[in-house]
Amino acid sequence: MPLALLLSRIRLPPAKMPSTRSAASARLVRASRADVNPVVREVKLESSVSFDVSKPESTASVKRKRVKRELEVDGEHRKKQVGIVPDIEDFRYDRTKAVTLSSKATLSSVKVEEKVRVSSVIKAKAPENWEAVLGGIKNMRLSGQAPVDTKGCEKAGSLLPPKERRFAVLISTMMSSQTKDEVTHAAVERLSENGLLDPDAIVRIDEATLANLIKPVGFYQRKAQFIKEASKICLERFGGDIPDSLNELLALRGVGPKMAHLVMSIAWKNTQGICVDTHVHRISNRLGWVFREGTKQKTTTPEQTRMSLEKWLPKDEWEPINPLLVGFGQTICTPLRPKCDICGINNLCPSAFKESSSPKSKQKKTRSS
Repeated sequence: MPLALLLSRIRLPPAKMPSTRSAASARLVRASRADVNPVVREVKLESSVSFDVSKPESTASVKRKRVKRELEVDGEHRKKQVGIVPDIEDFRYDRTKAVTLSSKATLSSVKVEEKVRVSSVIKAKAPENWEAVLGGIKNMRLSGQAPVDTKGCEKAGSLLPPKERRFAVLISTMMSSQTKDEVTHAAVERLSENGLLDPDAIVRIDEATLANLIKPVGFYQRKAQFIKEASKICLERFGGDIPDSLNELLALRGVGPKMAHLVMSIAWKNTQGICVDTHVHRISNRLGWVFREGTKQKTTTPEQTRMSLEKWLPKDEWEPINPLLVGFGQTICTPLRPKCDICGINNLCPSAFKESSSPKSKQKKTRSS
């Protein structure tokens, strides 16, 4: 048989060219293995056109590749270059980053909401029988025999001109923290006798002498330091007067929200909030007037009490509520062994007779039982 005829009858299988998909997979595997080393790597794939000869020419697929750069640091944190198309892992990274950003946005929105809650009053339903309770307390306070009635901060410098009186109110309020009214009033009197109810005089006196004069008010040494600092600020920034806004008062060291609201009410006749001290805080909780936001649980701080009270108490009661409840707490609704038996609202108070009246009564009850 002729050689040419023999060769024509032998059919060789067509050579198979690697498909684009398998080649790309191999390159991806190699690239993923390189992820282990935290080095700069570059994967460069030339734009190409491939034809699968095993399929008809009409179904030939054209696939384009891209050039990608990645910079990996420490094998964990990746920095993306702008304008480069990310792959699947990049999308996972971006989603994590997006979640982090969204959580930050949520936190910032919460902070804004908290600021709004502090600065604006959202009305709430008033407690049942609150007007009868308040009227009963007012009746019990008609005598005016509580220490706050004659020796409270509002009595400081009562005979002085307006500017000097405002400074005396500020100093008295700064000393009143964790100190009884009688002790604070006596300290104010000593300062007055030595001509020290004046910011210029306080700045010139040494701190140790000032501390001895206001002793025994609570934390008198620290308060002497704060009073000198406040006096200097009043001279340098307010012409010897005191700040006339809450924010500027709160900027003074040793002045908290309770003091700032009290000074604004007494000194400037500008009540912007309720002054809540330990008596107002305690009695409001005993009466069931205040709750932590979103719960039916008692408030735990004076600031929580203030915010809760301001949601329902009429604004014309904001200023008088402090001396009213302070005097009530000093005489009848005392911290220990409240005098519920002589209280005129014991039939309306949810806490009436729930705290022991005295150690002796406990012993009597034990013996009788």
